[in-house]
Amino acid sequence: MNIKLTSLISLFILNCIGLFAQQSKNPNILIILSDDQGSLDLNSYGSKDLSTPHLDRLAESGVRFTQFYAAAPVCSPSRAGLLTGKYNYNAGLFGNVDIPDNDPEGKDGMPTEQITMAEMFKSGGYRTAAIGKWHLGHTPEKLPNGQGFDYFFGHQRGCIDNYSHFFFWAGPNLHDLYQNEKEIYRPGEFFGDLMVDEVLKFTKPSSDPFFVYWAINMPHYPYQGRPSWLEHYKNLPTPRKEYAAFISTLDELVGNVLDHLEKTGQLENTIIVFQSDHGHSTEQRAYYGGGNAGPFNGAKFSMLEGGIRVPAIISWPGGNIPKGEIRNQWVGSIDWYPTLADLANVKMPNPTEIDGLNVRDVIYDKAETNHEVMHWATGNPEVTTNSWAVRKGDWKLLGNPDDPAHTLTFTEDDRTYLVNLAQDSSESRNLKKENPELAAELLSLHEKWLDKVLKNRQN
Repeated sequence: MNIKLTSLISLFILNCIGLFAQQSKNPNILIILSDDQGSLDLNSYGSKDLSTPHLDRLAESGVRFTQFYAAAPVCSPSRAGLLTGKYNYNAGLFGNVDIPDNDPEGKDGMPTEQITMAEMFKSGGYRTAAIGKWHLGHTPEKLPNGQGFDYFFGHQRGCIDNYSHFFFWAGPNLHDLYQNEKEIYRPGEFFGDLMVDEVLKFTKPSSDPFFVYWAINMPHYPYQGRPSWLEHYKNLPTPRKEYAAFISTLDELVGNVLDHLEKTGQLENTIIVFQSDHGHSTEQRAYYGGGNAGPFNGAKFSMLEGGIRVPAIISWPGGNIPKGEIRNQWVGSIDWYPTLADLANVKMPNPTEIDGLNVRDVIYDKAETNHEVMHWATGNPEVTTNSWAVRKGDWKLLGNPDDPAHTLTFTEDDRTYLVNLAQDSSESRNLKKENPELAAELLSLHEKWLDKVLKNRQN
């Protein structure tokens, strides 16, 4: 056998060994969480006035959900639900985390005893990073490094100016940019670019797989899209123009990371999950809107579909996840915890404690959702005027409903509000009087669930 042929055979064997090692290695995990993104604000979800080619690329290479639910309609409890696989009440977080000045004893935030996805994947041999927005607590044990993340880069509080990196609700003296627990300064540098740089550094090829929770602070106000996108959307009215520019900026940042993963040969073996944390904002600092909930009423803070039904996609080119397919079954962010554990073959430390369900079969086989009932609630669980909702099948009961978008108005008789989502996804009419037994059944489900929450809280 000549030397050239021997070399070719040796090279072929080495390539086969390398390919086998790559295929047998646990998949990387990248969770991309957008902030205040409307239910239909992607081209793949029907938007006609936006440019989102990179997120749509994920939809083309994976599965897109049409009835996907955030754990809560507001930032902190939604994030707690995603990271723990639990309803936010069971994760110990009832509303948005306060700033340290208003919480000097550090009692607010997600309790450190909660087991996060980062802790689960770390125990499975993963390198773990949180990049972007945290908003789950400020004391050391409640910051990312105390919740299972090897590395953190981003802001601790709910929103920042993307160039000065100062907290957008207080100041002008509250700077909020950290690397792990060390405050750092990058004045004038666009936070979106800083996040991409950090993601690229952390996801360089390594012998150990990565778990990255990339919580992008966009399109949350302040709307600070790139000037090129503002020019692109100059003919749209305000606030859609400003909001759209920020959405396309977000999409561009995601494209930077996808290109990096492809160039480094990691895209095939990376599970990528994308979702919004809840519906779009109608707050004053968001110019009272900009997002699009399509046929749904409600927005951020609301238990109506526009507040909790969000865009969500999963892609894994090397994992044979169907490409370009749609799933209409109702699932939620609490389901990522057990589903990703299964897909990555990582052992869950607390399988009996979580609320999420493994929806692998829904992703692959179009199986019916395993959920019979799903719950939402925010605010102190001991207060009866809190906003809550429970869904069973097509029926959904809302407690103390509100519509921040001011499309629907509610009377005192609407304190419990029954809808059938298959008949009217806009939730425009209360069906309680026509279906008193169903309303009573769903109210009982909520009350029993809440009673269990309160008992667990006392223990």
